[in-house]
Amino acid sequence: MSQLKSYAYPGIGEWAQKNLSYSQAIRVGNRIVCAGQGGWDPNPEVIDLSTLIKEDLMEEIDQAFSNVDNNLKHAGGKGWEQVYKVVTYSTDIKSQHTRIVENLRKWMPNHTAVWTEVGVSHLGADVAHFEIEVEAFDEEGAEELSKTKARAA
Repeated sequence: MSQLKSYAYPGIGEWAQKNLSYSQAIRVGNRIVCAGQGGWDPNPEVIDLSTLIKEDLMEEIDQAFSNVDNNLKHAGGKGWEQVYKVVTYSTDIKSQHTRIVENLRKWMPNHTAVWTEVGVSHLGADVAHFEIEVEAFDEEGAEELSKTKARAA
């Protein structure tokens, strides 16, 4: 898949690409497909998976939404305004659902996306309780990327 451009934002994104062999985002034509984002500090001084996630559940959810915005912008998008698909993974939907909806309204005040809410028994990091993955439509960014490739050729 060398024709697809992948992204790993500074900090935990670059660390995950090097140590866990995955990218934070990949451009597929005019779409940005994002890996699941958790409630971690995106730029920690020390990367320790046992302490990386916010301890407060509501802060963990809020940080995950912020990490999505950071991830999309790092991949050349505009952030949440371009999101059309959301999948959330919760270890306890009942305690997390209301906060997720609050964040969807906060980050997408002018539109709604399709959303699938999934309950899971655990996530990749033992201390994680929430993860969110999104897809965004970025026609302008895709055009700009193709112009850059044309100039480089």
